[in-house]
Amino acid sequence: MKRVFGIKKETQPAPSVQDASDRINKRGESVEEKINKLDVELTRYKEQLKKTRPGPAQEAVKARAMRVLKQKRMYENQRDMLYNQTFNLDQVSFASEGIKDAQQTMAAMKSANKELKGMMKTVNIQDVDNLQDEMTDLMDVSNEIQETLGRSYGVPDDVDEEELMGELDALEADMEFEGEGVPSYLQPDKEPDLDSELNLPSAPMGHAPMPGGRNNTQAEDGLGLPAVPRASLRG
Repeated sequence: MKRVFGIKKETQPAPSVQDASDRINKRGESVEEKINKLDVELTRYKEQLKKTRPGPAQEAVKARAMRVLKQKRMYENQRDMLYNQTFNLDQVSFASEGIKDAQQTMAAMKSANKELKGMMKTVNIQDVDNLQDEMTDLMDVSNEIQETLGRSYGVPDDVDEEELMGELDALEADMEFEGEGVPSYLQPDKEPDLDSELNLPSAPMGHAPMPGGRNNTQAEDGLGLPAVPRASLRG
């Protein structure tokens, strides 16, 4: 049967963008190494041209240098082409990743939208308005209760401030007229004289006399302290 119908070939999966980019980057690195080697060889030929006199030897060195220079140009063109391919693959990869991110964002937004719709079904805007009105009424009632509890007792409501100020002015005028007749509890306190109450003697002035039979024969220095005797010097 296999000979008649043959065997179905297994299809390999297509390479990803990242795989293709990695492969091209490796090729670019290989070409870059070849270019570096040719640069070293060209530098050696330049040094030989400086040391070689004009003639057949110098022409031979020039020919080899031209051949190496042509190879370098070829490799440089291949390197630039590979770098351009890598750049294109990077752009494709960036676009692909952007589309994947957009798909995930849309999926997340759809899920959130569905969840919000389910939550909004349990909330009625009219109930929210009614709750706010009730809270406002309760706060007004609470303020009225606080004002009622803070009201003072026994104070007339029809007190005239001008009349009170007149009474205070009259009271102040009466106190100035009485003068010395101000009650003792309204007079300022005076500090008592402790020295006169205790009758303490005054402190003595000057130097105290020396006890009888003693004379102050010891010398004093400039500060009034006893002078220190000098030690005798031995020869």
